Amino acid sequence: MASTYLSRTISSAGSGTTFTISCWFKRSQVSTDQYLFSSRDTGVSGSSVDQIFISNTDSLIIEGYNGSAYTYRKVLNRKFRDTSAWYHLVIAFDTSNSTADDRIKIYINGVRETSFSTSTNPSSSFNTYWLDTTDPFVVGSDVRSLGSTCFNGLISHLHFSDGYALAPTVFGETDSTTGEWKIKTSPSFTLGTNGFTILKDGNTITDQSANSNNFTLGAGTLTKTEDCPSNVFATWNPLAAHSSNVPFFTNGNTTVRGLDTSSQTVSSTLAMPSKGKWYCEMKLTQEANATSSIPNFGIIDAASLHKFRNQELISYNGGVNSYGGRVNSTNLYVDGSSSGTLSSAPDVGDFMGLAVDLDSSPNTIKYYLNGSLAGTQNINNDEYVFACSIKRDNADGQVDVNFGNGYFGTTAVSSAGTNASGNGIFEYNVPTGYTALSTKGLNL
Repeated sequence: MASTYLSRTISSAGSGTTFTISCWFKRSQVSTDQYLFSSRDTGVSGSSVDQIFISNTDSLIIEGYNGSAYTYRKVLNRKFRDTSAWYHLVIAFDTSNSTADDRIKIYINGVRETSFSTSTNPSSSFNTYWLDTTDPFVVGSDVRSLGSTCFNGLISHLHFSDGYALAPTVFGETDSTTGEWKIKTSPSFTLGTNGFTILKDGNTITDQSANSNNFTLGAGTLTKTEDCPSNVFATWNPLAAHSSNVPFFTNGNTTVRGLDTSSQTVSSTLAMPSKGKWYCEMKLTQEANATSSIPNFGIIDAASLHKFRNQELISYNGGVNSYGGRVNSTNLYVDGSSSGTLSSAPDVGDFMGLAVDLDSSPNTIKYYLNGSLAGTQNINNDEYVFACSIKRDNADGQVDVNFGNGYFGTTAVSSAGTNASGNGIFEYNVPTGYTALSTKGLNL
């Protein structure tokens, strides 16, 4: 949603004092201002606004401003920097509550937040602008400058209750086996006049409640993904990238593009344990130039990831476990040395399927070129991450990865192959016994 936002014009004003917002969100970028929700009243002042956003210091901020002063402001001390995690956010407003600190209750993953760097409560029965009819209720952007400071990440199961301050247990619950907070996929709650449910079980912005409080797409595109609060899929990991030669991540961190003339290697957010059979697909979307070895594709052991940040996966020889190949070559590499070949050289636009078998003896990685087996390497038993290398030359080397979320960038797989134990959607048939690198896959 980096350039995408949603809006709804409110025809009948709701309660400005009592309401609940609940959603699950997953960040793709950190250290930038990103708006989750905003609304305002231009009848009072163009700068009069209510907003919920994550700041460039990665703090969650809930605030109201009347054009000259904050009417309320809550800045959480905790930071939201985990780009592999889904967070459940519940904010319950009840400004008529006699206890000032209970007028805005904030919950993350079912636990109430009580530690703030700033905590200014609204006055008793203060009327916010959230359900005012003068300006829209906006999801994913600053209402004062639509299309700016957009949320970069994923939002799922967005619920709103007009007139009721609800507990987080309405929308989530503790798993009796794992003790983790988990989603209630079909919560039962009182909607009120402006209540709604959107982005549930897909990317629909048509209200899935009985209210028909539909949203419109203000800009950008919405892309459906299999990645969800109940099954988190791997993505490229921006937090593990080189700090000074940072590549460009988009599409929920499933696309990576080189922005520096030096090579960078990026890896998956999730690691494979030293057992199991794991599969992913990488599209070699663009090479750095016609004779470049970029992109690379393969795996590296998770413990040595930091050594590759400013190196090519196929050329670094540091006595670590790394295996892979590159565009425009049939050569395969082990720890920076040529070892093995592919039956055909992959080219721009080709799809590389990587199947890592950590149960066989010996362990292997198999390379599939556009769905056909092209080569096999024996590998050591270790905990691996999927990886690719990119850089900028005459063009920006780019790789779009499908860890099972069903897309390459913003393009859905054209004709899904046989899926991996019902876990994920892939372009080509997944070899028997292999599955996607996701939380569900890790628990199969």
